[in-house]
Amino acid sequence: MPSHIQEITLDHPWQWIASGWNDFKRAPKVSVAYGMIFFITSILLTLLVFSSDFFFLVPPLTAGFFLVAPIMAVFLYDMSRRLEKGQSTSFKETCKNCQQNTYNLIVMGMVLLVVMIFWMMIANLVFAIFFSEMVTFDNLLPTLFLSGDSPAFLAAGIISGGIIAFGVFAITVISIPMLIDRNTNVPNAITTSYKAVLKNPRPLMLWAALIVMFVMMGILTFYIGFIISMPIIGYATWHAYSDLVVHEEEA
Repeated sequence: MPSHIQEITLDHPWQWIASGWNDFKRAPKVSVAYGMIFFITSILLTLLVFSSDFFFLVPPLTAGFFLVAPIMAVFLYDMSRRLEKGQSTSFKETCKNCQQNTYNLIVMGMVLLVVMIFWMMIANLVFAIFFSEMVTFDNLLPTLFLSGDSPAFLAAGIISGGIIAFGVFAITVISIPMLIDRNTNVPNAITTSYKAVLKNPRPLMLWAALIVMFVMMGILTFYIGFIISMPIIGYATWHAYSDLVVHEEEA
């Protein structure tokens, strides 16, 4: 069915956060369980990188992890959808519903995986351009943040990462919830998501800033904050989709 993009206000992102928190409180045990998945995955990735000689890739790898995080939140989107309709939020029912459009969800996951690989290649390239010497754990911070090349390195990393992150945000802001809600394909879901950003640039840039804020809070608390923040963001994303997209039979 054809879909129409609604025009929203700057109040909506705050309402999505509030709705996400309400969903968290309505299903606390399952929400914490999903939050623990993000927490444990983040810890394991960090330990894996630090145990190798590539610990300087922790920042870009963390950023890359959150490029693919939208596809990891598929169960959260469906849980919020079920809470909205007063349906069961059991893991079994959620898995059953997510299997209805499995092929397109897998394709979307592959798209995000390719983007993450591309981002890691860019991050390695930026590092190689500015630093030819071996970076050790002892000189990591001085080399990356206090050397003469640091300003240019940080600028290149922030600009390249920002462009990729914005692109991923534009194509995923509502596309994955749409794939769960409708038997649609990836190109259509991505196009709808992109149109939503074009029609509502200011509210959705605020939404992107709120997501970054929640992620930074999680990182600064050594990932503990993810236990609460990631489920809230996942639930809020469903409410963003509900407010932004109206399907023809609902209009």
